[in-house]
Amino acid sequence: MGTPGSPGHPTCMPPPDRFRYDGYTIDPADSVVVCRYATGAHGFTERFAFGQGGDWDDPAVMAAVRILYLLAGVSYYKTSAAPLVDLGELETTATERDFLRSFYVNGLGEFAYRNGLDLRGLRVDGPDAGAVSPVGYEPDAGRPLIPFGGGIDSIVTVASLVADHPGAALCVVEPPNQRFAAIEDAVAVTGLPVTRIVRTIDPLVRRSPELGFLNGHVPVTAIIGAAALVAAVLDRRDAVVLSNEWSASVPTVVTDELAVNHQWSKSEGFEQAFGDLVLSTLGPRISVFSYLRPRSELWVAQRFAGLTRYHRTFRSCNRAFHQDPAQRLDHWCGRCDKCCFVDLVLAPFIDRADLEAVFAGDEPLQNPGNEERFRTLLGLGPGVKPFECVGDTDECRAALVLTAQRQDRAGTKLVTRLRAELADNAPADPAALLQPRGTHRIPDRYAPTDLLVRTR
Repeated sequence: MGTPGSPGHPTCMPPPDRFRYDGYTIDPADSVVVCRYATGAHGFTERFAFGQGGDWDDPAVMAAVRILYLLAGVSYYKTSAAPLVDLGELETTATERDFLRSFYVNGLGEFAYRNGLDLRGLRVDGPDAGAVSPVGYEPDAGRPLIPFGGGIDSIVTVASLVADHPGAALCVVEPPNQRFAAIEDAVAVTGLPVTRIVRTIDPLVRRSPELGFLNGHVPVTAIIGAAALVAAVLDRRDAVVLSNEWSASVPTVVTDELAVNHQWSKSEGFEQAFGDLVLSTLGPRISVFSYLRPRSELWVAQRFAGLTRYHRTFRSCNRAFHQDPAQRLDHWCGRCDKCCFVDLVLAPFIDRADLEAVFAGDEPLQNPGNEERFRTLLGLGPGVKPFECVGDTDECRAALVLTAQRQDRAGTKLVTRLRAELADNAPADPAALLQPRGTHRIPDRYAPTDLLVRTR
């Protein structure tokens, strides 16, 4: 089946001053969605292979695919950062266009910051759909789909939900012909069924230097969430449960009155906007939310400390996910910002000897060469917070204070030195970060008891 802009519908190559949505097609036989976009002289194609059954003629499935098509374009828009996003013949509501504009401007905040761009004048144009009602979607209750990345956040979400929701399944989005050991090792420990989505990015974006494309960070978590939504609707599930905690909403840097957040697509702001879009499209019977939204990274780490069966399998080091398999590590590098943060936030709750084993004898807190990385995480240096998926300064400082109080850290010179430098800048009550904070969208049927008590 096709849509305007897909093969069989004539389109013109857009001029360089715009980025165009050129339509999408669905191959029901192979469960493949193909999205097409263009800018200047270049056309791009992205494929999502769902590898599962389901009714592709179902209006709810078609509505979910449409959302995926809208979000996936961001990976190709960034090649030119054109001032106009042209939706072609795709009819959208004013609310959808406003959502998409915010998604591009905020989701590409880091990309714009690093490339010296200002996207706030971006326009999103296309035919108006007028008033649109949600399609009817009737899922099976109590069967959440959980996007899974193998880190402590998604592991804690899984461990918290499966006891009361035995119909839960994992969702893994992976490149073609590749599976990451850092994810698969933890998947095996869960024992849960896995819904796999193979995402094939257009190879042209790998040639950015050669073709003169702009390059930089994109809000990939949003694309993964949208792909998981399609998979969930295909399987008649009632929730897509993400694992984004409270501090993902904290900006990485604020400049020119614009907050730039590396984790914007993990933030509460995006979750709220995306959840509202799903509600207006599919109705109230399916929920998209983060189970960890009112939790700090410190709380997540404390909970993970008790999940000992995962301690030798989880890995969050970015080197474990390198696109080139030859450069991919099968262990923590022990040198990057992510390794340092994970070690710091777990150190208050896991014995030093056990963390040394996790990092194969190269624990970041034991290495003086990591001092500047820790100083940056703690807000003690001149540098800004790393453009990484790490906690905020208060969480890092609380973790250091609690770590320094442990007997098995008394001889750790780096911990002692950092704690002395932190001095009176330490949080008065580090344990306060273990309590829920902020708001959330967790429906009652999935909310833990302490949140139900707190919000009623």
